[in-house]
Amino acid sequence: MKNPIHREITPLQDSDCFLVFDRKRSSFTYPIHFHPEYEINFITDAKGGRRVVGDHIGVIDHNELVMVGPNLYHGWENYKNKNIELHQVTIQFPRKLFEGQMINTNILKPINELLKNAQRGILFSKESTEKIKPRFLSLAQKKGFDSYIEFQSILYEMAISDNQQCLTNISFQKNDDFFNSHKIEKIYNFVKENYSEKIKLEDAASMLNMSVVSFSRLIKQCTSKSFVDFVNEIRLGYATRMLIETNQSISEICYECGFNNISNFNRTFKNKQKCTPTEFRNNFIGIKNVL
Repeated sequence: MKNPIHREITPLQDSDCFLVFDRKRSSFTYPIHFHPEYEINFITDAKGGRRVVGDHIGVIDHNELVMVGPNLYHGWENYKNKNIELHQVTIQFPRKLFEGQMINTNILKPINELLKNAQRGILFSKESTEKIKPRFLSLAQKKGFDSYIEFQSILYEMAISDNQQCLTNISFQKNDDFFNSHKIEKIYNFVKENYSEKIKLEDAASMLNMSVVSFSRLIKQCTSKSFVDFVNEIRLGYATRMLIETNQSISEICYECGFNNISNFNRTFKNKQKCTPTEFRNNFIGIKNVL
């Protein structure tokens, strides 16, 4: 890659539960980056800016609320934002904050799901963002244990909010903890190990001792996708990572990721990413002013 992704060293210390940064600025200036901590970003007054999360690129609205998991690329670019001042509240917290058996209790199940989904990046709906907005804007004013309680409460409200959108392709983030179903996880791992080869629906169904009809119904229920779309999304996750991290040609990436021809690869890629593989790579190379 011509522009290597920046590995940020956050100011979190071993004794910290979380950190809050509340700031106003005229533009986004920090390079696209990653770090081992979870991060929540609430941004207002930056309509027309552009978010980068994993292999996702999208234009932001007036209010923006995004959560990213450990080591997931993320950044914000000025793009078409014309406002002279934007307001940003960033929360960073370590993985260890929710380690242990407590996170598996019923009362924390929504937060557990939130942390899992954050591995792919989560964009929250306009309605949820507007509802939580006052709490983000006042969080930095709280101190000590009150701030910790408010942080946990905000996290829970985010976890139970409606219409959350996962941003990256399934296999872009190198984490296997996406699925509640052991059967789906088995198929997911099978596809990951064989994504560069031809994968038949019948072979996948036989792995679970299921008929093709029952297997297809299971995939649809658990992933909201057909098996073909499920496999293609995993392949696209590898393709987008290779487009970002390597200088391999589009053709090489196409065949290495299991697509049988360039036309099919380009069509599938554009349907999912809303741009061609070449445009996607150029977008990442061209990102300069990001947070």
